Formats: sequence, C-alpha cells, structure tokens
Amino acid sequence: MSFSRRTLLKASAATAVLGGLSAPHVARAESAEFIYKYANNLPDTHPLNVRAKEMAAAIKSETNGKFDLQIFPNNQLGSDTDMLSQIRSGGVEFFTLSGLILSTLVPAASINGIGFAFPDYDTVWKAMDGDLGGFVRGEIKKAGLEVMDKIWDNGFRQTTSSTKPITGPDDLKGFKIRVPVSPLWTSMFKAFDAAPASINFSEVYSALQTKIVEGQENPLAIISTAKLYEVQKYCSLTNHMWDGFWFLANRRAWEKLPQDVRTIVAKNINAAAVKEREDTAKLNANLQQELAGKGLTFNQPAVAPFRDKLRTAGFYAEWKGKYGDQAWDLLEKAVGKLS
Repeated sequence: MSFSRRTLLKASAATAVLGGLSAPHVARAESAEFIYKYANNLPDTHPLNVRAKEMAAAIKSETNGKFDLQIFPNNQLGSDTDMLSQIRSGGVEFFTLSGLILSTLVPAASINGIGFAFPDYDTVWKAMDGDLGGFVRGEIKKAGLEVMDKIWDNGFRQTTSSTKPITGPDDLKGFKIRVPVSPLWTSMFKAFDAAPASINFSEVYSALQTKIVEGQENPLAIISTAKLYEVQKYCSLTNHMWDGFWFLANRRAWEKLPQDVRTIVAKNINAAAVKEREDTAKLNANLQQELAGKGLTFNQPAVAPFRDKLRTAGFYAEWKGKYGDQAWDLLEKAVGKLS
C-alpha cells in the first residue's frame, strides 16, 4: 500500500484534531526503542521488498514493538555508492548490496560473479550458505561491517542478441556486446574473443536499437522491465554469472541492540532471504514464458565448452591470482575444478 504525501499530511492533521482517538496508535509508534532504517536499490514490488515488509512486521511483533524497521526501497536514500558510505558512517543501519559492487570495499565479495562457475541454483546455495559464503562474510566483517548469514537472490544473467542465438563460445567471437563498467565482465568477454563495450544501462536500449551493439546480458527481470525484447530476437540461457545481495548492518548500530533483539532481527532477516530466493526462482520461470510470448526465442547452451574456453584463455588463472588461493579453493570445492 503506498501513501501520497497529501494523504500523509491529511492523516497528520486528523491525528492532531482527534488526539484522544488516535493516541494509542501514536503511543505505539513512539514506544519503539530502536527505529532503524533499511535502504535498498530495488523497486517496491520486487520479491526482496515484499519479503522485507513481512519481515519488518514480524520483527516488530516479536519484539513487542521495541524494534521498528523502516524500509527505503528504490534508491530513495541515494545510489549504491552513497548508501555504502551511509552504512559505514551510520547514516543508515541496514543496506542490501550486490557482491559485485561491494567488491570496491571487499575484493573477495565479487567471487560469486566468476564466469560460468555456478551451473545451477543448488550449487549457488551450497557455496554461498557454506564455506565460500562464510569466507566472504569474514572478509566483510574485517572491513568493519556486520553481515547476515543468508545472501538474497538477484538471479543468473542471460545473453540476448539481435543477430543469432549463442549456442557455444564460438558464437561470441567478434560479438559486439554491451557490458557494465566492470573489469570482471570485460575480461570474461575478451577471453571469448568478443567485443565488449562498456555502456551505461540508461543507454542500452538505444545502443541495441541503433545496432551499436548486437547484444547485452542481464537477468530476465531486467530484460523484461527494460523492454529489451523489442530490440532483441534471441535469449540464450547462458547463466554465465550469478549475483546476490548481502544484507549489511552498521556495526555500532548492531552492537547497540540487546542480544535478544539481535537474535529476533537476524532470525527474521535470514528466513525472509530464503523465501525471497524461492520467489525469484518462480518469477524467472514465469518471465521466460512471458518473454517468449513477446517474441524472444530461447535456447539453453551447454556450460562445459564455455568453461573450457575461459580456462584455456587464462581467465580463471588470472582471477585466482586476484582472489588468492584460499577463496579460490573454496569456490572450486563447491563448483568443481575451474583453473
């Protein structure tokens, strides 16, 4: 339910006039001992925010109104970079951030985005709920932030094209593809002998429309909401990268909470993360049908040839050097030998 500013002002005026009637409600709001802000970059309707609202209500109820979690979706409090700085300073108490972006502060956090490492969700959760996730959380804590145990799902990334389906690594040779401004993406597509172009997302549609690039890569939800199916013919379910959101907390704010409150907050956040993972998987399954109905032709290439190509091109060896042996060994323990 969303309220306009005018509705809120009217409600405030009514509260002032009907002080006696509204008093219990106002008193309840004021009785919260801890009012903490949770910021994120996703729309209100995304499964993450739907589950966060349920979670906030459960926490309030289980702490008898002592803890009030206020949610600020859709970059309301600034860009990811702004909010990362706010969570560190204490301007916000909680924030969810992609590991690929968090890597500017915690280099190990982008390891989940290594190309073609994860063949499926089972392998993702085995790694991220297991030793690899534990290692990354340890690195996040060393950087001065607290982090919840369960990572939330942002989904696998898929490859679209206006010229041909991507059936194997050879189809990427010379392929003009838009990538985000990030060394991990650029180095991966260069290893396939593709022609990656770093283009801001706001310009992707027109770059595809005017054929500056032939293709792009993103989770299905973004392909749908950005209407990229209007300027692309093929969608290859390459699952070439998986990304998730770490639920971060400001350390001083976290340590200020009594242990019993902390236990309730963490329990509900982690439970909501697991539900959000299920929601996102369902959403992606429905989106494939919906996008096929809008004219996208789907195919699912085998992963092994892509991995082989990255191996022989030295991509895995290069990134193993960047992440270090310990992190890389934990990744391979979950997904099998890469380098």
